[in-house]
Amino acid sequence: MISMYLQGDSWAHRLPAGLKLLAVALGSLILFHVSSVWIFTGCLVAVVALYATLGREGLAQLRLLRGIVFFVVALLAIHWLSGSLDEGVVVAMRLVVMVLAANFVTITTRLDDMLDAVLPLFAPLKLFGVSPRTPALGVTLVLRFAPHLMLVFSRLREAWQARTARRSSWRLLAPFAIQSLRMSDNVAEALKARGGSAGLSSSP
Repeated sequence: MISMYLQGDSWAHRLPAGLKLLAVALGSLILFHVSSVWIFTGCLVAVVALYATLGREGLAQLRLLRGIVFFVVALLAIHWLSGSLDEGVVVAMRLVVMVLAANFVTITTRLDDMLDAVLPLFAPLKLFGVSPRTPALGVTLVLRFAPHLMLVFSRLREAWQARTARRSSWRLLAPFAIQSLRMSDNVAEALKARGGSAGLSSSP
């Protein structure tokens, strides 16, 4: 298993991968020009509603938020200390909305379909004799596993708090790195078993 794909046949699963990626990309660009807390609140409600359309399993995916609590708190603390808490709230809400939107695409899009959608972006590399599949696969894997790594860090942080009653520590970096490397080994083995990047495409 080399993906975080949530099995299903919902409307979101049936949408073309390229359309979903484009929507997230354009939406992210627009959000960088938004500074209204009310607009971000509406966006957050809308994104959560998207997860709700996937049923109970979809709503369960919102646990991803646990992985970014540390970053959100850090952002708010920095802006509070600098006297710009309102701006910090906007930045934090922007981060949450963008992460949830990207994860929604991840759980409703097969890895093969995502690779096929990203591949045309690297087509010009063929002019230099470079296969576009390798960088396309790299980008696809980053999009796919970034949410999972957030969950890994969240679980490590919760385990640390349960044992020590303390918040996050730099000591979490070592086990996080070990689990990340272990996951990369598993992904590499799965890719090798499927014939590498060439074995992922569902296109003829």
